[in-house]
Amino acid sequence: MTVDMRVIRAGRMYRYYLRETVVGDGRRPARTPLRVAQEQAGVPVGRWMGRGLAVLGLAPGEEVTEAQLRNLFGERGRHPYADRIEADLLAQGDSPKQAFRAGAIGRRVTVTGVDFVFRPQPTIYLLWAFGDEETRRVIEAAHEYAIVRVLEWIEDEVAVIRYGKDGVYRVRPPGGLVAARFRHYEARSGMPLLHDHLLLSVKGQRLDGKWGSIHTTALHENTVAASALYNELVAAEVCEALGLATEPRIVTPGHRPVMEIAGVPHELIRWTSRRSDQIAACLTELEEEYVTAVDDDGEPRFLPVVSERARAKLNQIAACKTRPPKQSARPLAQLRAWWKVSAILTSGVAADVITSLLKYARAAAAAIRARVAAVVDVALAAVDVAATVFVMNEGGRFHRRHLLAEARRHLALALRGRRREPGLDETIVAAAISTYCLDISEPKTVRGLEAGYRLYTARWALSDLTARRRTPVVPDPDRRPPADPGEPAAPRLSGQDAGEWEIPRVPLQYERAVLAGAVVREKLRTTVVRGRGYDVARHQQAAMPEQLLAPEPADPERDDQEPEAGVEEAIDMAALRALKASRTDVEALDFTAEQLRRATEVFTKAGDEAAARTKKCTDPLDAPAPHPVREDDQRAHRPQQPDRHRGPETGR
Repeated sequence: MTVDMRVIRAGRMYRYYLRETVVGDGRRPARTPLRVAQEQAGVPVGRWMGRGLAVLGLAPGEEVTEAQLRNLFGERGRHPYADRIEADLLAQGDSPKQAFRAGAIGRRVTVTGVDFVFRPQPTIYLLWAFGDEETRRVIEAAHEYAIVRVLEWIEDEVAVIRYGKDGVYRVRPPGGLVAARFRHYEARSGMPLLHDHLLLSVKGQRLDGKWGSIHTTALHENTVAASALYNELVAAEVCEALGLATEPRIVTPGHRPVMEIAGVPHELIRWTSRRSDQIAACLTELEEEYVTAVDDDGEPRFLPVVSERARAKLNQIAACKTRPPKQSARPLAQLRAWWKVSAILTSGVAADVITSLLKYARAAAAAIRARVAAVVDVALAAVDVAATVFVMNEGGRFHRRHLLAEARRHLALALRGRRREPGLDETIVAAAISTYCLDISEPKTVRGLEAGYRLYTARWALSDLTARRRTPVVPDPDRRPPADPGEPAAPRLSGQDAGEWEIPRVPLQYERAVLAGAVVREKLRTTVVRGRGYDVARHQQAAMPEQLLAPEPADPERDDQEPEAGVEEAIDMAALRALKASRTDVEALDFTAEQLRRATEVFTKAGDEAAARTKKCTDPLDAPAPHPVREDDQRAHRPQQPDRHRGPETGR
């Protein structure tokens, strides 16, 4: 995700933000005023945002001062001008207690705010780092616009104030929220990373004028949807302003593709991902320890395979273990000059490509926009969204926010960096809920009646889409984990370190989600009349990355040779590769659909032949001679022996 969330608490957490975050993640010198420290670090001053500023006497874009931050986030939720309010009341003769209460906004809280971190995709901030001043300003403007839109969506659709006993009642803050935004230019490793910290206050005002606290759990639950919205908006604004386009890029095999700016070399992305390489190396070692860990009695502590949930937790541990110390912040002009020199010397990309990166990206965008049209069919998009969310969520149960996040990802994948109509994501979600989802929620509380907490499932069975699972065999601690969870563990050679052998993992859910969406689309395509919806389905399939359509050839040297004569394959790889070079994306889907039909025929024929062989083997006259089998097969398929106390002899 490109949007992260972290809770801000009064006390040490707030002091951390005031000491480092507000000055570009550098180390703020002691007793140095905030404005002076920001000028020394070369970062811009913080700015206020949100529709709730007018109630507090603030204005959008106004500079954030240290006293305002201390009152709102450090003093357990006081008015930004609490010092001035208290001084005026004391001058009028009020008691110190009355003056202190007048400076508070609602009850004192421990969690005073949340920190949203917004950062664009690597190809966008690479263009920002290596482009000219105009390109830099365009990207920063798109970045700010996307943040404003996400904050407006949070104010209108996500943020709720709880009140009443146990917070049973919830209401939207009609006046909006208050946030302070701080911009940073680099990552901990010193690489370019344009990102903003949005410190969002939890204080909100109800209709009756009383102040309450925003429910932070609701903000956390919608972080994925906010990240998808930010990605879509910032990419669309950058592409429309600079004449660019996006393309799907597979970062991790089996995971969801990432939409990046087309034409930016992947070597530059690798140049910026030094932290990612360190995390990946540490993650491999942690996975090896995970699958071989034993307790004091020698029993395995965990499963012999790494699930997606376990991998996510191990990835967080690896990120913390490899986290480098913060460096002193430097001015942007100095950073951009150093980044360009470092990329030319160490990235492996030609210097003319780095200096003319925008020109190469525009050339790639022209080719993409000539091949893929900006067409979105709501009905077919609802199929993909419902199928993907159904498979990706545990037990096939999900909420509306899951559909909304997936709809925004689908639009970013289909439109390739073009702007969309406002509310199109909501339309897709409504179509998915009304057509392919079942409401299975049991509202026993007021919260269960809310639209955002309704529980849904799909109208098809989960067992039809999930793969068959086999019980894994627990490996010995001194043996290498099995390549397949159902096979015995192979011995590990002495001196073999982590990363020299493959650690088994549970099949990824996104791969199954893509196949599930293809199955549902194929059923709909064969039952409806061929028309505009059919053409749109072909376009949406063409927008998928090629890695999800067909695997690459195993032997590149035989890429131009025809396949050997024999049994007809379900997918003709030679014809598919020739098709990629000569046909358009729309024609490619016809070929892919035809291969799906042929695959069905081949599998059906194989099933019929297997049934015929089974029937033939059951005939005692035609029974073949027995053949030796493995001990595992004997153990798995041994027929049940008659009990000595049962049968005809016992009369039972």
